Amino acid sequence: MNCNLRAGNPADAEIGGMICYEAFKTISGQHNFPPDFPSPEMARDLFSSLLSRTDVYSVIAESEGRIVGSNFLWEDAAIAGVGPLTIAPEVQNNALGRRLMDNVLERARQKRCAGVRLVQAAYHNRSLALYTKLGFDVREPLVNLQGPALQLDIPSYPVRLAHGSDMEACNYLCHKIHGHNRGQELSHAIEQGTAMVVEHAGRITGYATLIGFMGHAVGESNEDLKALIGAADVFAGPGFLLPSRNGELFRWCLQHGLRVVQPATLMSLGLYNQPSGAFLPSILF
Repeated sequence: MNCNLRAGNPADAEIGGMICYEAFKTISGQHNFPPDFPSPEMARDLFSSLLSRTDVYSVIAESEGRIVGSNFLWEDAAIAGVGPLTIAPEVQNNALGRRLMDNVLERARQKRCAGVRLVQAAYHNRSLALYTKLGFDVREPLVNLQGPALQLDIPSYPVRLAHGSDMEACNYLCHKIHGHNRGQELSHAIEQGTAMVVEHAGRITGYATLIGFMGHAVGESNEDLKALIGAADVFAGPGFLLPSRNGELFRWCLQHGLRVVQPATLMSLGLYNQPSGAFLPSILF
């Protein structure tokens, strides 16, 4: 289709957010899964935030003067995250998704990002095929979990709010497990009051920016993640993502009443280190 690509700006939030909501609602509905965005307002608020951030690159697709799609590249770490990639339902399957992905991957090359990652809805065959053709590899099968807050304490693993003074220990832990840190995300979460740390034997052994779709967590052991999950007041958004190959933690969550909402897939392009500890990815990576 005849389409122009341009940089996004805050004025695109209303229309871009609505397209995002409709796109996710349409594809999830076709496969009998709940949408990632339960309301247009939630998608609009996310777009308003992304389009005002200097560490998030945006690209907008226009056809005949109207917005028909968008994509984002989160540039706040050595590893860049992609998404959300959305296209208006009436113009899908016209190679626009490929163009929007090519655009953000070229941006990642220009920024010399060590790697690029994304999380893909496992029921969406076309996106899996597209990302694979673009060079992404499947790294982890994931499950999206949701349910009532557990209000559970793990003995010897106390959880508290994270503070700025915890940054060094948390960044060290993330680097130890993943080979890179996500310090800027953590800093934002501390400012917003959502970040938590878990301690064991007198030191920080895990942290979470948020137990939810937009948050990530790392821990030296599954006990650290159990403590962080157990202490969460709510599982924000559609819930949180968990690597399903971590059978012990997956079973523990199910045994405590959490349910599987949908399957997902963590994919990477470029640098990837096999994690050396327990982790929960965000919807980005």
